[in-house]
Amino acid sequence: MALIQIQVPDIGDFDEVGVIELLVKPGDTVAAEQSLITVESDKASMEIPSSHAGVVKSVTVKLGDKVKQGSVIAELETADAAAVAPKPAPAPAAQAPAATETAAPPVAAAAPAAAGPIEVRVPDIGDFKDVAVIELLVKAGDTIRVEQSLFTVESDKASMEIPSPVAGVLKELKVKLGDKVNIGDLVAVIEGSAPAAAPAQAPAPATAAPAPAAGAAVAAAPVPVQSAAPAHDPTVAPTGRLPHASPSVRKFARELGVPLPEVKGTGPKGRITAEDVQAFTRSVMAGTTQTQAQAAKAPAGGGTGVGLDLLPWPKVDFAKFGPIERKDLSRIKKISGANLSRNAIVIPAVTNHDDADITDLEAFRVSTNKENEKSGVKVTMLAFLIKACVAALKKFPEFNSSLDGDALVYKQYWHIGFAADTPNGLVVPVIKDADKKGVLQISQEMGELAKKARDGKLGPADMSGATFTISSLGGIGGRYFTPIINAPEVAILGVCRSNIEPVWDGKAFQPRLMLPLSLTWDHRVIDGAAAARFNAYLGQILADFRRVLL
Repeated sequence: MALIQIQVPDIGDFDEVGVIELLVKPGDTVAAEQSLITVESDKASMEIPSSHAGVVKSVTVKLGDKVKQGSVIAELETADAAAVAPKPAPAPAAQAPAATETAAPPVAAAAPAAAGPIEVRVPDIGDFKDVAVIELLVKAGDTIRVEQSLFTVESDKASMEIPSPVAGVLKELKVKLGDKVNIGDLVAVIEGSAPAAAPAQAPAPATAAPAPAAGAAVAAAPVPVQSAAPAHDPTVAPTGRLPHASPSVRKFARELGVPLPEVKGTGPKGRITAEDVQAFTRSVMAGTTQTQAQAAKAPAGGGTGVGLDLLPWPKVDFAKFGPIERKDLSRIKKISGANLSRNAIVIPAVTNHDDADITDLEAFRVSTNKENEKSGVKVTMLAFLIKACVAALKKFPEFNSSLDGDALVYKQYWHIGFAADTPNGLVVPVIKDADKKGVLQISQEMGELAKKARDGKLGPADMSGATFTISSLGGIGGRYFTPIINAPEVAILGVCRSNIEPVWDGKAFQPRLMLPLSLTWDHRVIDGAAAARFNAYLGQILADFRRVLL
């Protein structure tokens, strides 16, 4: 008998991944390649297998620990340590938002990949027919990653992006804007490599299809890996225990507002995958599934009170009263409308109104633009506001946080979103790491993002990660308004047009340029006193911008 240490193998370009699941305990007998723990980075989750067979004497890590290549995770007692050669661990699979989490049983080394032109077809996207292509995300000649979105389709109830199942070079995109597509339609041809079939240690399910060879059609939907564990029984009601899902899937569900206990997992041991969350969302959007919250709040008379026990929405034949014109809402308005409705209803929001004296700051802004006229970068008041808000967020960190269940997540980064008006609706580009950028750099980046917004070229990365948002109507007018918080943020600042007003200085009224501020905040996180202090401090910074340096 020999006592050996099991170490974390080479798991790719990852450093200190978190342990999210322990799969064995002391006393267990394990086989070679049997999984011992599950680890997860911000991009992938994977199971770490045992390089030897034997009896587990101790597990040297616990949930939440950070491990890296070479870390000892367990001690095994084996019959003969020298008789068993360590086997390489499976490579991590990148986990994009739309990808299925595959906590798969151990498999043997994969056979070489088959290269050649691969046909990509529309996957099963739910009970939809003739969905319209509304956005092309790639073009012929582009290098495509696995799970990279190719184009966006939209029905009358939902929109979704169609991903590529393989990596390679896009030879041909066979759809164009306005085309109608259905499940199984050929949409692209990619020159790349398709995974060849690999023999598994356990017999494959009878319904499993062989992997595609070169030139074969590949469905764009990831297929859940079958497990030898007992199948999840969808007829069993959810228990009081936490749903079986990884942290990244939990975060994805929170972003979509999906109640995880109501989602039926299709992964090994009933594990909920990102695809399960997406399928649940699609069924709710299509009206085929009702959440428990909606069912509990539905009117007793069976009305359509949208789950809030409200009166049904009035149905009116407007044509009876005069001529009408009917236009479909834009994609942006459909998406933002649903989010804004949720945020307005769920968040107990309160708005504080105040005024900031920006007389000196406006004079400085005008002189700065004159000095930098040749650079082509025009400094706006919004750029100064972004820097001022970063200073206020650092002084009052609860405004830069998010609720996560019963915990409050304080973010140590300052990404500021700004609402941009476009012909198709409102979008919110994000200035990343605004604390590390000067006003000139912020102004330049804002101009570039605003142009991309007007041209409809903003990508998901351009609009994600904001910790605080500013909605400015300064170029249009108005006095005050009540902006809706952009969840999961906890506050938003509304700004209107500045005006010259008489302000008493203790001896006489002086003409001062006053900027109206409207701060909306989540009362679950912030109280009125903190909000008043935030607004007052923000006003002090705008009145004397040197305070940003303090």
